[in-house]
Amino acid sequence: MTRLLKRGGLGLGLLLLVAQLVPVERSNPPAPGGLVEVPAPIADTLRRACYDCHSGQTVWPWYSRIAPVSWLVAHDVAEGREHLDFSAWTTLRPRRQAKLLAKIIEEVREGEMPTVLYRLLHPEARLDERDQAALVDWASRAGAALTRGEPEAP
Repeated sequence: MTRLLKRGGLGLGLLLLVAQLVPVERSNPPAPGGLVEVPAPIADTLRRACYDCHSGQTVWPWYSRIAPVSWLVAHDVAEGREHLDFSAWTTLRPRRQAKLLAKIIEEVREGEMPTVLYRLLHPEARLDERDQAALVDWASRAGAALTRGEPEAP
């Protein structure tokens, strides 16, 4: 039995070592447009809780360099940027911005964003009630401005 455990552990260790050879894209591409312009307190909250997955300003943690966790982190960042990339905000049409603002309101109210796993690894990303209320208020006002046809969201 101990011999089997030793071989299993050795095999697992070898597999993890070989997994390190699989390259993972960890980049922060230049912004195709410009970051969303928001009041300073909202910018601080977005930077702290959203930008790692939803912008080209990702801070790649040490564990993003160790497979297989690196694969999950890179996938989550790519998926987050695909759904909402604050670095490309100014390239989006007002109708798309308004839809994304409505989605932000929904996700924040339901506690879906930031994700539970992200909050566990990044306690500073947790949104308290004031953060949530401020984000919802900002997104609501910005979405209303876009719906009225104002050129820039507040």
